[in-house]
Formats: sequence, structure tokens, C-alpha cells
Amino acid sequence: MSLLFTVVEIERIDLVCEVNNTDHHTLQNGVDSLIVRRGQPFTITLHLQPGTHFQNGDNINFIAQTGPIPSVEAQTKAKFSLSRFISRSSWSATAETSDSTVSLTVCSHPNAPIGVYKLILDQGEGVGLGEFVLLFNPWCKQDSVYLASEAEREEYVLSQDGLIYRGIPKRITVLPWTFGQFEPGILDICLQILDESPNYISDAALDCSERRNPVYVTRVLSAMINSLGDKGVLVGNWSDDHEDGVKPTVWKDSCSILQQWSNDGCRAVRYGQCWVFAAVACTVSRALGIPCRVVTNYGSARDSNGDLVMERFYNEFDENIANDSIWNFHVWVENWMTRPDLALGYEGWQASDPTPQHRSEGVFCCGPAPVRAIKEGELTFKYDIPFVYAEVNADVVEYIKLRDGRVFKMGGSTTEVGKSISTKAVGRDEREDITHNYKYPEGSEEERRVYEKANHHNKLAQAGEEPGFHIKIKVTPDMQIGSDFDVYAELKNNTMVTKSCRVMFYAQAVSYNGKLGETCGLGNCLIVSYVSGSKVTLRLEYAEYSKAINQDRMIKLVALLIDAETRDFYRAKKTIILDGPEIIVNILGVPKVGQNLVADLALQNPLPEPLENCVFTIHGANLTDGKPITHEVGTVGPKEFVTAKVQFTPKLPGQRKILIDFASDKLHNVETYENLKQGK
Repeated sequence: MSLLFTVVEIERIDLVCEVNNTDHHTLQNGVDSLIVRRGQPFTITLHLQPGTHFQNGDNINFIAQTGPIPSVEAQTKAKFSLSRFISRSSWSATAETSDSTVSLTVCSHPNAPIGVYKLILDQGEGVGLGEFVLLFNPWCKQDSVYLASEAEREEYVLSQDGLIYRGIPKRITVLPWTFGQFEPGILDICLQILDESPNYISDAALDCSERRNPVYVTRVLSAMINSLGDKGVLVGNWSDDHEDGVKPTVWKDSCSILQQWSNDGCRAVRYGQCWVFAAVACTVSRALGIPCRVVTNYGSARDSNGDLVMERFYNEFDENIANDSIWNFHVWVENWMTRPDLALGYEGWQASDPTPQHRSEGVFCCGPAPVRAIKEGELTFKYDIPFVYAEVNADVVEYIKLRDGRVFKMGGSTTEVGKSISTKAVGRDEREDITHNYKYPEGSEEERRVYEKANHHNKLAQAGEEPGFHIKIKVTPDMQIGSDFDVYAELKNNTMVTKSCRVMFYAQAVSYNGKLGETCGLGNCLIVSYVSGSKVTLRLEYAEYSKAINQDRMIKLVALLIDAETRDFYRAKKTIILDGPEIIVNILGVPKVGQNLVADLALQNPLPEPLENCVFTIHGANLTDGKPITHEVGTVGPKEFVTAKVQFTPKLPGQRKILIDFASDKLHNVETYENLKQGK
């Protein structure tokens, strides 16, 4: 048994909550619990028993786990050892020791599931080091909710109050609201909401694993803020009868609602309407670390049959007798996140509507729908874009139906729906009009073009998928150079007959200008009695692709599907870029004109073979005298770390970027940067 297992005895543990919570922007939650954010280090102190020694060089291992059934495969359990440096792209730990204390610094993976974690020292039998809550991190560039603007982070994550807009476009009224996401006990209730969802109850292991994805969490919250079909927070009531509950207009804060729900054994609170649902969703989103804002749409359409047209049928008494309706206003939320499940360009604000008026995949929820996809009429993207598109951009047609059954068209409008879409401005108690985010100017050529495209997409969707063969290439998110990984060709047969086909699937190196290189992977198989849902796997191995790729680290994937009977060909292609290693940067010193600074650099070789002729280079305007500064570091062994300290001196005050590059015989184009603001 290792010496470590017999000598490390811990007298007590200090989670240093005040310091850590301050660093992680969670101090407003209090100092009774450790609450940290993904991809950012935190430090705890281990006070050792007298005579105990913590040998920093020993093989010291840790476990961080969350959920009732933690597993490494589900990413709800992480095993990691002490290392020399903290990594921002994986679970890692470092330690500094003195005679009787150990300062243990831990950093989570920036894509780790959020939730309550246990940190364990793994020395044969696990020694619990404490619990902490892990949240999404809008301050971390690697986190999928990263928000670059500090002013926006202050508004959309940290601000505990806001303004909600109601009324009509010509008379917009303001409702001040207290979100209170940092009030005592509210974060615990927000986590409780996730644990009460049908997803958790039916498969807790999968649900906890999926909590790494803000798209998934937002979708769960959209369903759980309302109570239809689950143990959600609020009951909706649009009648005038509220005797057995609270009238929706009485609520002015989210905390009262959330506390009542939790204290009553997760029994739904009566009653809410759209702005109440949205406000509570905003509170929970911000509490969990997802940037969120409340949005009001004036002239909000509710399309009952999905045709993007509000058909208003009136009888001879001018009474609306149709299912379609247009609300004076409707309130939902937007959450900020990337959308790796969609094409590039659809990240950013995502509309999500917790008001229970739409079933999505059988559940009363809506979104997250990329706001840009709504504007561009991309109705085939996830989630629920046709419904939200109609809310802001449906055309209105009005009919009168006579008592004898005859129907006459009275008129209509293309501009009635989706007006003055509003949210609170950043840092100011003013209304910001964001209609332009959702739609082109009414009556413009762009607006009509998008409407026609959306209408076309909608008809295709309602008719089902296109007939025939289809093939699509899927890849995994982790494709780092040096690793072996799988890519997939997914086949669909939307004909009425069973088919036999042949699939050729190959990989070929490619440059950024499209010039093809050598083949680095090849698969060829015959599929007999193929109906639908088959998948072909191609394994890409470093031993093969390393001989083909160039410094661009790009590989082109091509899949050919051949109908064995008709000899028809179907083709899919995708270009992938292999991830390079991360350069870890720490700027030592106070940025000031004429004062030397040091760029403390580190990088881990991801390859299973040595790197030769390794060089770090830094460069920055008014930072490096107009020329690069290089630092040669020689040879780096497989999986080993390389470090360098490079000195530079700012010459002028103001905001500057210091650019850092790493090059070697086998790895190129490894770059990062740090923002610096020099004082005079």
C-alpha cells in the first residue's frame, strides 16, 4: 500500500467559502456553503493531524461526483490526480503544502454537469473533503453560457431585480419585479425543481448527466415552471376566479412563489399568468448561472393549427369564434448559450416560454429557440421555432361566418402581430426595443422573403420527411489531436420498401483552401434488408491521420450510399478540425506602463509521441516593442507539460491583447490571448 494511505490524516477541512464564493460571483448566496462555477479553480484548506505529512509528489487521487448514480461514462463522476498545473479543460487539482496545512486547488471541467457535488480524497477508502454546488459559468470562455460583456453579466446573471413590460404598444406599462436569485434557500429550491422533473424521476442518472447542457436544463425549466403534466411550480389561470389562490397580478417577486412551492411539498402554487411564469423562470435560470432576461411581445399570436396564419372567424355579433388568438402582450424569457446541436450562427439568445400553451414532444414547454432562427424563418431548427415564429410574425386574415354557414373574407393584416418586443436595458431602468432581433422591418422585402421561406418549411414539416434515401455524418464533440475517435454515417430509408445498399465512408486530409491530401480512414460495408436507422462507424486513429494532416488539422469526411438495386448514389460530407491543446496563461505583475510583466505559460503535449523544437512566442501591440518574443523549450515527452516564463514591458496605457503561440515539429497553430489594461 502506498505511504499516502497510511499517513494522511485530516483533522479538519476549511472550504474557505467567503473567498471562493467571492471569486466565483456567488458571495450573495452567503458563506455557509461552497458555491462555485464551472471551469474556474477554487481552493480549500486541509488541516492535518499532528505528525501527518502530505507528500506532494505521491500519487494522490481525487473523485468529484454528483447525482444518485455517479459514473465516469455519464460524466457525473470524475477521477483526477494532483498535477503541476491547473487545467481549464478537464478536472484537475494542485496542492501547496506547509507543516500542518495543505492548500488544495481544484478546477472542474467547463462542461461538467451542474448540481451538488461531493469531493473525495481517494486513498483506498474515500475520505470526504466536503460538498459544493457547481453552477454554469458565464465568466468562463470555455463554458457554453459564456457572456463576454461584464455589464451584461451584471444585468443578466447578478441583478436581483428588474422591469417587466405589459400593456399595449401605445401605452406600455412597467412592472418592477424582484427576482431574488441569491436570497437564502432559493438556490436549493432551484436545484430541487430539477430533481422533481419527470426526467429525473424516470432516469436520474441520465438526467444528471444531461445537466451539463444549458439547452437541456432550459428545456426542463420551461416544463417545470408550469404544473401541467408534472410537479411544476405554478398553475395558470386566465379566468376571473382566483378565490382558491393568489391573483396573478398580486405577485411582485419570485421568491415567495418558489418558497411556497417548496414548503408545500412541491404542490403547485395558484396562480400565475405569462409574466409570472417568465419571471420565475428568469430567477431559476440566473440562480443556476444561465444568463437570462424577460421579454415582452406585443400583439402576440397563438397559432392553433401551425399554418402561420391567424384566422379570425367572427359571427354576425362580432364575436371571435376561432381557436386562433392574438394576445395584447405575451411574456417569455431569453437565455444566452451556444447551440452546438445547430449550425454556427445560431448561438446567443434563445427564446424559451414556460407558459403552458404549447406541447413540445408531448410536454408543455417551449424552446429554447434561437432568436436568429426565428428572424430568418428557419422553422426546421430545434426547438419549437414554428410556434414562436407565429407569435411574432404570423399574418392575420379575418372572416365573417353567417348563420346560414356562408363565410366571407373581411380583411387582414401583415403587421398586427409582433410589435415593440421589449426587455429591460442593460444597466438602466429603460426599455430596450429588440423587435429587430426577431424580424425584419414590417413590409420590407426581407420580411416577406422570410415569411415565404417559413411558410414553405412549415408545409414540408407538416407533410413529413422527404421520401427516399438519406445519409448524414455525425461526429463526437471530443476530437483532439493525438486521440483515436469514431465518426458516424447515419442512414435513413423513407421509402415504402426494404432496401439493400452499399456504404463507402472515408476520411481524407484537407487544407483550409480545399486542397485534398492523403486518405486517413476508409470503411466499406454492405447493408442487406435495410429499413431505417442504420449507422456505419469509421474509426480515425492518430497513427494513421497523423501521417496525412497538415498544420490546419482538418479532415474531410465523405459518405457514399449506393442503392444496390437502382445504383442511385447519395452523398454526405463534413469537414472537421481537430482540437489542439490549451495554452495555460498566467500574467504575473501589475499591468503598468514601463513595468515588467511575465507571461507564465504552460501546455501539455496531447500526443502519444514527443514534440521536438518546441517554441513559445508572444506578441502584442505596445507590449513587445513591435516584434515577437520567442522562448525555445526544446523537446517535450508524450503527455508531458512544458512551461516557460516570458518577460515583456507595456509601453502605452489602455486595453491591449497579448497573443501567445506554441509551435513544434508536430503541432502548429496553437494560440490563445489575454486581455491587459495598462495603467499609466
